[in-house]
Amino acid sequence: MDRSGSGSGASSWAARLAALGLPFALLGGLLTACGTDTDVPVLTWYINPDPAPPADFQGSFGQAGIAERCSTDDYRIQTQTLPGDGSQQRIQLARRLAAKDPSIDLMSLDPVFTGEFSAANFLAPISEDQASDLSADALAGALEGATWDDRLVVAPLWANTQLLWYRKSFAEKAGLDMSRPVTWDQIIEAAAENNGTVGVQANKYEGYSVWINALIQGAGGAIISDNEAGVDASIDIDSPAGQAAAGVISKLAHSPAAQRDLSVSNEGTVLGPFAGDRGAFQVNWTFIYANYRGDDATFDDLGWTRYPQTEEGKESRPPLGGINIGVNANSDDVEDALTALSCITSVENQVTYALETGNMPASATAYDDAELKQAYPEDLLELFRNSIDAAGPRPVSAYWSDISSALQSTWHPPNSVTDRTPAKSADFIGEVLQGRTLL
Repeated sequence: MDRSGSGSGASSWAARLAALGLPFALLGGLLTACGTDTDVPVLTWYINPDPAPPADFQGSFGQAGIAERCSTDDYRIQTQTLPGDGSQQRIQLARRLAAKDPSIDLMSLDPVFTGEFSAANFLAPISEDQASDLSADALAGALEGATWDDRLVVAPLWANTQLLWYRKSFAEKAGLDMSRPVTWDQIIEAAAENNGTVGVQANKYEGYSVWINALIQGAGGAIISDNEAGVDASIDIDSPAGQAAAGVISKLAHSPAAQRDLSVSNEGTVLGPFAGDRGAFQVNWTFIYANYRGDDATFDDLGWTRYPQTEEGKESRPPLGGINIGVNANSDDVEDALTALSCITSVENQVTYALETGNMPASATAYDDAELKQAYPEDLLELFRNSIDAAGPRPVSAYWSDISSALQSTWHPPNSVTDRTPAKSADFIGEVLQGRTLL
């Protein structure tokens, strides 16, 4: 059944993806799954880049280590690393999948690609029995980001979320009780009144869409709904929740609590100011805990709590990130790739991967692992797990890339955001989806 709207079925969507950027020939040589000396089939797994291993680490690290552990007498798994930029990962995979390239067997996918790749029929179906096994222990937020049309279409490997990280000394000075939920208004005002800053991601990139989406969902709204209708999805951003989100962004942008580089800020640029004299608050991913370990003064003063509320009394919906594993529908060895999928995303591999990289498991049981509890404070692990479970994923839509770009175009720079921005962005998103304007 065509769910992509207005004459845009899977074949036309695939054609649209195939038209991205440069010709296929310029992608470089396509790797082919080839036999070893013993003719054991080789599955090729395209992975997003992992962090660099510690200098004293021995053996295969991260996803390469999982590939090694999941290789069997029946097949061997090799990895190929995708570009570091998420949009470039999408383009490279989409081009090749649209061309029915069989040399990709498995792929690591940002949850936001789930709808797009599934709607284009790029993903091999997961049987009901295997989907049941893969879903049984998955946290709710991670599961939502792996589902399309009420079916599990990829398997969560790890899940990421954002917390509110704060300097304990600053919160005490400002008189904030961080054992209770806090709002964006509270932290912006506390920072402004006490010469502190609030770090966010507000450059014109996907991270800004993540922030906007979290603010809107935290106020009980959504950017779009009826996602599977494709270009005919309901555009819901012009709403009280959209107004609340715009209010938070505008308030920070015009506050002395904004970091000086707000309009170009990202996950990395906020790290230094947070450790500086005016460091107070930042929203950021789970890597923050490990990031400050080498800075004793900041690490000893590091506090954490749930993502701020957009509106007081409404539970926040923390952002969701992470990686899901999909199987190429045109792989020459779909059956083995699906078998490997279960091994790659096993609880044991999720725990090992978390210990090595700091990227947290998508499995609930994994958080009870003794080694993980030794590596992280128990209350922080519990906060990670609860935040992922309550997370608000970006809309799983075949057209999310267009929606996100339209969103960034109308909400950037942050100091331009007003109470008219939600309506303006709703109109622009609609024009883009219907093909009446170009990004």
